[in-house]
Amino acid sequence: MTTAERAPARPLAGPPAAAALLGEAARRAQALPTTPNLALVRVGEDPASVSYVKGKAKKAAEVGLRSQVHALPEHTTAAELLTLIHTLNANDDVHGILVQLPLPAHLDPQPALLALDPRKDVDGLHPVSTGLLWSAQPGLRPCTPAGVMALLAHYEVPVAGSRAVIVGRSVLVGRPMAALLLNASATVTVAHSRTPDLGAVTRDADLLIVAAGQAHLITPDMVKPGATVIDVGINRVPTGDGRGRLTGDVHPDVGLVAGALTPVPGGVGPMTVAQLLMNTVLAAERQHVEVHGELVR
Repeated sequence: MTTAERAPARPLAGPPAAAALLGEAARRAQALPTTPNLALVRVGEDPASVSYVKGKAKKAAEVGLRSQVHALPEHTTAAELLTLIHTLNANDDVHGILVQLPLPAHLDPQPALLALDPRKDVDGLHPVSTGLLWSAQPGLRPCTPAGVMALLAHYEVPVAGSRAVIVGRSVLVGRPMAALLLNASATVTVAHSRTPDLGAVTRDADLLIVAAGQAHLITPDMVKPGATVIDVGINRVPTGDGRGRLTGDVHPDVGLVAGALTPVPGGVGPMTVAQLLMNTVLAAERQHVEVHGELVR
């Protein structure tokens, strides 16, 4: 069958899958005796950070979670930020903590992220969380990769026994994505900027996940016909009006070859926030069990 004869790829839209995940988070939150509580820490007034934090707080309220925004001034010192984190760690009424990045240039994010109580690290990026993930033990998982797994489950995309290729090796997406897929019994290859003949690797994938941060890196000739392609990339490319438009790491024409493809925007993006709120609920459940024993749902 030629490319022209193939049906367009099935769109794996994020909003329906995110709504299902948020519904599950709401149901589980209601089963808890205490409403899960998310602390959102923001330093400075970066417009994007202000918007992201506001959106997360709004979505938390829609799901029935509590949240508080701790907005610190631009000139906040590292010691002041760490003091707030330690206070939130010690507060049993706070179940999840998120430090919104990027921080102002004078603040190194690593000490702040390492200071988080791993039980409350809803971004899932603390080294303890990483160790639990790679040893296949229960723990909080990074939001975007875990959101991708939820998206695949929602659309009943087979993972076990599949040959999965990830393009990108970041600690935010590529590396944890590899661990999650291994834990789900996929055969996993991680490719990156120094991989020779990238197309030869990606054409071998039943499941191709692209998180490289390069617009239209993956072209139709690099994709196995019928493969499932998950585009995690978000890039702004120039347009004639000067505003630019959002596009992914996967060229739109891949939709003529792939069997299923996530759109950009409207694919993986909604899953990240939904998974953040699910992580908050999971953190609250585990903290309840630590104190009170088995949770009855």
